[in-house]
Amino acid sequence: MSEKTDFLVIGLGAMGSAALYQLARRGAKVIGLDRFTPPHTMGSSHGETRITRQAVGEGRDYVPLVVDSHRIWRELEAETGEQLLNACGVLVMAPGVGETSHHGKPDFVARSTDAARAFGITHEVLNGKEVAHRFPQFLGLEGNEKAYYEPGGGYVVPERCIHAQLTRAKQLGTAIRANVEVVSIAQTGAGVRVETTAGMYEAGQVIVSAGAWNAHLLGAPFDRLLTVTRQVLHWFELEDASAYRANAPVFIWMHGATDVDYLYGFPPLPGDRRFKVATEQYETSTTADTIDRGVDPAESAKFYQDHVRRRMAGVTPRVVQAAACLYTVTPDRGFIIDRHPDQDRVFVISACSGHGFKHSAGIGNVVAEKVAEGRSSIDLSPFSVSRFGLNMARTLPAQ
Repeated sequence: MSEKTDFLVIGLGAMGSAALYQLARRGAKVIGLDRFTPPHTMGSSHGETRITRQAVGEGRDYVPLVVDSHRIWRELEAETGEQLLNACGVLVMAPGVGETSHHGKPDFVARSTDAARAFGITHEVLNGKEVAHRFPQFLGLEGNEKAYYEPGGGYVVPERCIHAQLTRAKQLGTAIRANVEVVSIAQTGAGVRVETTAGMYEAGQVIVSAGAWNAHLLGAPFDRLLTVTRQVLHWFELEDASAYRANAPVFIWMHGATDVDYLYGFPPLPGDRRFKVATEQYETSTTADTIDRGVDPAESAKFYQDHVRRRMAGVTPRVVQAAACLYTVTPDRGFIIDRHPDQDRVFVISACSGHGFKHSAGIGNVVAEKVAEGRSSIDLSPFSVSRFGLNMARTLPAQ
């Protein structure tokens, strides 16, 4: 026996929950599958907070997605009563001289400023002296730093966002199947057959948004394009929270030339004395099934010495919490939002390359438009698979 539906969404993290909700809003017959019970801590969408900023230094093509995400999160807040988006402000800072890079993009502060000007996003350009005066939590500034400040940015709560979208999807009649592992996906003529540990599903179209499991599920060319890396989040105890006043922003601080010479962090949550901060690494790859999910205290100690000490006021080296998560990264650090090159009824959302959550609600909306209505209000061509120039053709199995 198999279960039939018009649309099937595989993976209900940031992207999948958004796509499921948006399809449900359109009255589509849709089922969502996840190998765990979302929201969960096994993928890329956990850890209490995710940065959101509308002037995206990764490129202007991303801006319409995050602007739409902010709109959707505010709508969801009104519908559910949950606070999803905290507009505490975002500060992006780099040295006044020398090269820097973030997510593979040079001079990220200037790129952010250019995007803000192009889209009319409220912002300020600050130097190090102005940053030190307004935000005393940042230590050791030379004074000539360059910074971009966006008061409408801040953070979203990933677990709440996922839960809110899945809850609304269920209220709208959508079926969600948790703890179901997908074994295979195969297009068969006018539909797609999906074999799982809980039986077979047949759908008119399938959206695959399984994050770090995507390459395994999809095969070529995605197994050549997607790399999974282990990232670590740290929460240190605050000894003195006086520098973190009500106007303390989320921050991205590039203090050296490469993509790993930086830290990002969040103001302590109300009533909390934990300080969440992290960096990124791209040198060591892993898989979703073999990742070391534990965090050795030595990892946190090294991170504190390399990035936090002498830079952040009132933060002690005492580790309160640490967690590992997964990035799924493309060669150019950009997204893939496109149909499978060999299976036109399979739509792929991946990889988010470490900067996807803030775009997720907007991506869910535009993908729902694309698969359910055959249109797209946002140009998705910059996120095509074909941009990588691979010879992606292969022989499909007999139908």
